[in-house]
Amino acid sequence: MSVNHARNWRQMYPQEIPKPNQQVKVKVRTSGWITKGEKVIYSFICLLFICFGIFIVSYSSSLDQLNREVQTIESKVQEQQIKNEGLTFEKKELSRPERIISIAEKNGLKIQDTKVKQAKELTRE
Repeated sequence: MSVNHARNWRQMYPQEIPKPNQQVKVKVRTSGWITKGEKVIYSFICLLFICFGIFIVSYSSSLDQLNREVQTIESKVQEQQIKNEGLTFEKKELSRPERIISIAEKNGLKIQDTKVKQAKELTRE
């Protein structure tokens, strides 16, 4: 190699040799407070908490709706029991022997035997 060729080569590909008077700038990478793996784990845990919260809210909502339906059905059952008690009392009033005898006499029926008994209700088992 000739001297000229070496000079050209040195000018084309200069090497950065630090000079004693110059300070070398070093790029320092600052690491984050949380690593990428930790971010993934924390994100997954947060997602699980959100899904669990949504599940709890939907479950409590359906449970509340079910409780309201049960309360309305219980009130309807209570009303029907009151109606049934009233009808039972009315049935007992209408089946009194004195009432039956008075209706029979109004319609022209004659009772020969004065022993009138109330019919008993048959229960099916």
